[in-house]
Amino acid sequence: MREYKDKINAQKQDYYKDRFYHAPQTTKIDIKGSEFEYLFDEFNNNFSVLNSFIELDIAVFIINKEDNLKALRKAKDLGFTTFTELICSDYLAKDNSYEVQYLLLNMNKKQRLRIVTTCKADEAIESGVCVFKGLNWSEREAYDMLGVNFINHPNLKRLLMPDDWFDYPLKKSYPLEGDEFAKWYEIDRIFGKEYREVVGPENRDSGRVDCNDTNNFSRIYHEVPKGAEPISIAYKQEYQEDEGVMFVKKVKRADSKFIEGRR
Repeated sequence: MREYKDKINAQKQDYYKDRFYHAPQTTKIDIKGSEFEYLFDEFNNNFSVLNSFIELDIAVFIINKEDNLKALRKAKDLGFTTFTELICSDYLAKDNSYEVQYLLLNMNKKQRLRIVTTCKADEAIESGVCVFKGLNWSEREAYDMLGVNFINHPNLKRLLMPDDWFDYPLKKSYPLEGDEFAKWYEIDRIFGKEYREVVGPENRDSGRVDCNDTNNFSRIYHEVPKGAEPISIAYKQEYQEDEGVMFVKKVKRADSKFIEGRR
């Protein structure tokens, strides 16, 4: 078991000690007079640009979150038709906000564009799926991992974590105290520490647990349908799931083969 250490104000601590390598700061070039100047003129005529510069040959525009759809549509009209990535960063400890970055590519002009905005933790930002369909998956991931709320997303549900998972694993404040702490993390917050003996330690297994099951946490080899009486006799699961995605059909353990070596 790892030693418990208080994580209060962990984000304010300096983790870059002398023995660690300090990455050099990148150079930021004025966008005026560059090949991206036409972007600045077009953007500035349609919405407010808070800051702009060129960094690592990528044009960077910092805008208000209310203008994110205008910026995405304008960029698409100007030839940045390829959405490459959505980046969300946790700055909750610094100013209670998330930073959201859209990375776009203009295949014809071989230019890259980064649109940057910020969203407070208790606010929401307009979904960009109506402009770039590729944002559908990325925004769901940002919501699932960090808790960024996107308005008008067609299906803003958890993507990787179970539906009833407490909190967001990529937040800097998410506990990293080790397995002993993690197995009681949700129990303590949903039920309270006094229910540890009643509920038992958490044993999450996304391949076995009912995605809507908050009251009955999974117990490997003792799983029962939601609401059913728990069983004490352990059994082996012979198939993935009934009425689910049929990746595997009734694979019997007796029919399985162990590969002893590569061809």
